[in-house]
This record gives sequence, C-alpha cells and structure tokens, in this order.
Amino acid sequence: MTQCELDLYEMHVRAGNIVRAGESLLKLVSDIKQYLILNDFPSVNEAITQNSKLFRTKQTECDQKLMNLRDDMAADLYDLEEEYYTSVYK
Repeated sequence: MTQCELDLYEMHVRAGNIVRAGESLLKLVSDIKQYLILNDFPSVNEAITQNSKLFRTKQTECDQKLMNLRDDMAADLYDLEEEYYTSVYK
C-alpha cells in the first residue's frame, strides 16, 4: 500500500515537473520571438530606408509640380500685366 502511494506521489511530482518544463519552454519561445521582432534592426533599417526614398521621390515630384505652377502663374501674370498696361481703359 505504501509503495502504491509512493508511486502515485512520484507520478504527480514528475507530471508537475513536465508541465513546468513545458511552460518554461513556451515562455522561452515567446521571449525569443519578441526579441527577434523588436531587435531585427536590418529589416527595420531597410523599411526606414524604403520609406525615406519614397518620401523623397514624392517631395521631388511635388517640388517639380510647384515649380511648373509658379512658372505658369508668372507667365500668366506677365500677360495680364502687359494687357493691363497697354489697355486704353486704365
């Protein structure tokens, strides 16, 4: 009878140790995943570089459009000034 109780207690202890070891492994895997996600500097730097290039391209496009708009407005203003100063109705 005592041997049976001893075996039962030993099984409970070993089962508890197995469960604890499994939980430790799951936590370790979770920590490794978190570390890799947070400290993956090459991919983070690559994403930042890509975004930077994209935004610089957009900035260049916007600057070019603004320059074209400025040139068109200056030409139109020149034409309007010329029309105003040569008008007989001023």
